[in-house]
Amino acid sequence: MRLTLASSSPRRRELLAMLVNDFDVWSPDIDETPKSGEAPEHYVSRLATEKANAAVRSLTMSLGADTTVVHAGQILGKPVDIEDARDLLNRLSGESHSVLTAIAAAYGTAVQVRLSSTRVTFAELSEETIEAYLRTDEPWDKAGGYAIQGYAGAFIERIEGSYSGVVGLPLCETRCLLEDMGLILKHG
Repeated sequence: MRLTLASSSPRRRELLAMLVNDFDVWSPDIDETPKSGEAPEHYVSRLATEKANAAVRSLTMSLGADTTVVHAGQILGKPVDIEDARDLLNRLSGESHSVLTAIAAAYGTAVQVRLSSTRVTFAELSEETIEAYLRTDEPWDKAGGYAIQGYAGAFIERIEGSYSGVVGLPLCETRCLLEDMGLILKHG
């Protein structure tokens, strides 16, 4: 059975390559706007499922994923501009938040979804630190305006949960999901 990763994220490709020898990549065009009153867990699960369903083809399994940052019950999406990125980092500074990543596998009419939740605690960030970070390429196109695998990893005091889930593809949940759907994974 062939696998298609429904994502343009190079980080997801790198992580999936740890589990699967060969797969295709296709990035569906999905509206990522949260619905009014939508719970964060439902939001990421819905988007992962929509991506997987958009990429499913005959005799091909598809894997969709979506990651969001949740602080004080609010979904913190990707920053739209520098002011938004600054605001996101100020909100996360010295605080704990959750990173939710949902993965969905679709094959034929079958769809299965898994959810990874990781608690991330940021150190207190000075205005100078935030401004220096904003001059990098990292905040853009990242939920919450940061990438744990980059320089922002130096902002994180503690994580409780899946590091790979914060990056964008929780390896343990992905392995279990793909095996449950019948995909043969590489070992070692």
